[in-house]
Amino acid sequence: MKTIKKANGLRLLIALPLLLELLFFFNTDSYYNEVKILEKYAALPVFAWFIIGNYHRVHFYKLLTSYAYLTLLIVLFYWFLFIGTNPILIAKYQSGIDLWEMGYVFSQSMGLHAPALNMHMAFVTVIFLYLILQSFQKHRGLKNHIFRISGFVISFFMVLFINTRMALVNVFLGMLIVFFYALKEQVNVKKTIKVSLISIIISVVVLIVFVKNNNYMTYKYQVVTFAYMDKVGKLDEIKNPEAKIFNSMVTRLSIWKSAWELSLQNLPFGTGASQSKTDLIAYYKQTNQQFLAKYEFPTHNQFLDYFLKYGFLGPIVVLIYLLGIAYLGLDLKQPVVLFFFVSFFTSNCIDDFLIRFDGIVFSSFWFAVFGSYWLQQKAIADKVQQVL
Repeated sequence: MKTIKKANGLRLLIALPLLLELLFFFNTDSYYNEVKILEKYAALPVFAWFIIGNYHRVHFYKLLTSYAYLTLLIVLFYWFLFIGTNPILIAKYQSGIDLWEMGYVFSQSMGLHAPALNMHMAFVTVIFLYLILQSFQKHRGLKNHIFRISGFVISFFMVLFINTRMALVNVFLGMLIVFFYALKEQVNVKKTIKVSLISIIISVVVLIVFVKNNNYMTYKYQVVTFAYMDKVGKLDEIKNPEAKIFNSMVTRLSIWKSAWELSLQNLPFGTGASQSKTDLIAYYKQTNQQFLAKYEFPTHNQFLDYFLKYGFLGPIVVLIYLLGIAYLGLDLKQPVVLFFFVSFFTSNCIDDFLIRFDGIVFSSFWFAVFGSYWLQQKAIADKVQQVL
């Protein structure tokens, strides 16, 4: 009975974004568009119902391992295909020309948004790091070690190749989380420290080699990211903004400033989901921000996006949804689950993955898997208490 209540609580938590959309369904100027939005959120109750409903059949560690290897193989297949079919772009890359576009064009060749693809690759990288530590702690064979270390190196290289800032930061945060929990468990501490140091050295070597052969990366992180910070809300004063600040922090801050101002004008219930982007673009034009209007930038922040759409309730629902994942990670003392929260939380601070079908599926699938593993552990604990 306790397990059923916990399972239903998890289902409700996973379905929160859908319930929010249903609550505000009539706050719209197009029911057709609202139905299309609901279609994207349909994945939430599907995963919540079927995965949580069969929680005892979920093999958490097998799923993690299979996902890491399969995702890496798929990305590598597309990477080799990309290299073979884009000789001009590769030649430019090798010559150090237009290095900024490589990761984005590669992601587009897979039909994915670069930050979304790199969020997956950051998750895969941290999974491989966790598997490496598990492999050494449990004295697995040499073949097992080689495969997992190779997976870690290749996936980390792909994070650098796609080259999105948040994913790279999250990989290093993930390393810290994995190392912290490995040392906290105090299982073969000397070996854990040794493997951790080796992993750090490998990461640093891969990073140095990559940066040495990609001088744009240094320029991107030192110059481009925080350029023209005095021009927030005044991007049209910059000559040729496409070349100088398209991916800069100042562009996002200008978007967030406009989204915040428009959200305040539409309190307490927001603009509605179907017309929020249209209203934001209209606000760019109204405030004479032609660069933002030309490229029709969305909010690039999930909390602001929901604030604009649903008013006060929007960011609260996003926070509860994300904190549900954090709770599972902390309660399970599981570093991969906790990293997923950190990665998805930070990614949604500079992007809006809960308005994208791939982001909704990615988060709800793993939320349900994590929840199933949590229910398994709770069921075991309950049985132990009954025996005692």
